[in-house]
Amino acid sequence: MTDGIDPSVPPSGTGCVECEADGSWWVHLRRCAACGHVGCCDDSLSRHARAHAAATGHRYIQSFEPGEDWYWDFVTDQYAEGPALAPATSHPEDQGVPGPASRLPTDWRTILMQRADAEAAN
Repeated sequence: MTDGIDPSVPPSGTGCVECEADGSWWVHLRRCAACGHVGCCDDSLSRHARAHAAATGHRYIQSFEPGEDWYWDFVTDQYAEGPALAPATSHPEDQGVPGPASRLPTDWRTILMQRADAEAAN
């Protein structure tokens, strides 16, 4: 493991660990580069990837979206560089974004916009 990244660790699954456990949904997925934990992005309702980083000190994530391989550093809040990680490198392409489709409310855009408006007001 180098600089908080362990390229040998596989992802924890194909969806956000916490959203799967509580029956919620996500916008995009991110993978912890230290332990493989898959969490939802900052645009998602619960921001589990950022919460995981805060709880564990694991600073680097990689996008877990098909066709994306960028890294993010939660300490600097900037893009970062890193090695290729162990497969799988994304959720299945047919999983859909946001998802999972079976739990996605029809007004998901409104829900996220209301949250953004509330945060902007604070």
